[in-house]
Amino acid sequence: MWRGVVVVGACLMLGGCGFSTRRAAPPLLSHPGATQQGVASWYGPGFHGEATTSGEIYDQYSMTAAHPTLPLGTRVDVTNLLNARTVEVRINDRGPFVGDRVIDLSYAAARKLDMIGPGTAPVRIEVLDAPGDHLPTAAYAVQVGAFADFGNATELQRRLSASLARVYIAPVGIEHSRYYRVRVGPFANRQDAIRAANALTGLGLRPVVMEDGIVAQ
Repeated sequence: MWRGVVVVGACLMLGGCGFSTRRAAPPLLSHPGATQQGVASWYGPGFHGEATTSGEIYDQYSMTAAHPTLPLGTRVDVTNLLNARTVEVRINDRGPFVGDRVIDLSYAAARKLDMIGPGTAPVRIEVLDAPGDHLPTAAYAVQVGAFADFGNATELQRRLSASLARVYIAPVGIEHSRYYRVRVGPFANRQDAIRAANALTGLGLRPVVMEDGIVAQ
């Protein structure tokens, strides 16, 4: 296990520390028909049952994926360029944040693309549709800490859950570059998140308001 450490201040404002600084792929537009190519990875058993950035519980057997920028709820086709296999997934999490990797697939989706063994594969992503009015394109949360050790994250979650509702852990990164961010929310609007952050400051914490997984300005 990694030695636990709370990431605050500059690390939080930068969205975490310790990730690769290699140039990432260009951002993917969210309109139907937009495409992107890069490397896909996958995440599975170690995160099954944990909360995703969207707030829903990660199910490794569902057809879902993490993407750095697409609105949560977006549906995309992912094609393995090595074997032409294609799978449709729904974006419900943020990541990956390493090099040229463009999407982090669930175990089930990765299995359909025959990339479980290699761990990564070159892929083409095509946007099918973005979320409608029933799914917000932006949600807010208050981040109160980030840990390299899952046990430390769950301890803070347990302490806060004694007096607060909706405290969850959002894993960020992949494999050995994984951090566990403890967040309160989500909130439908920024003002509610700011009020929660002010209350948490009174508890001696250093909260940061997040917009859809990204630090809100």
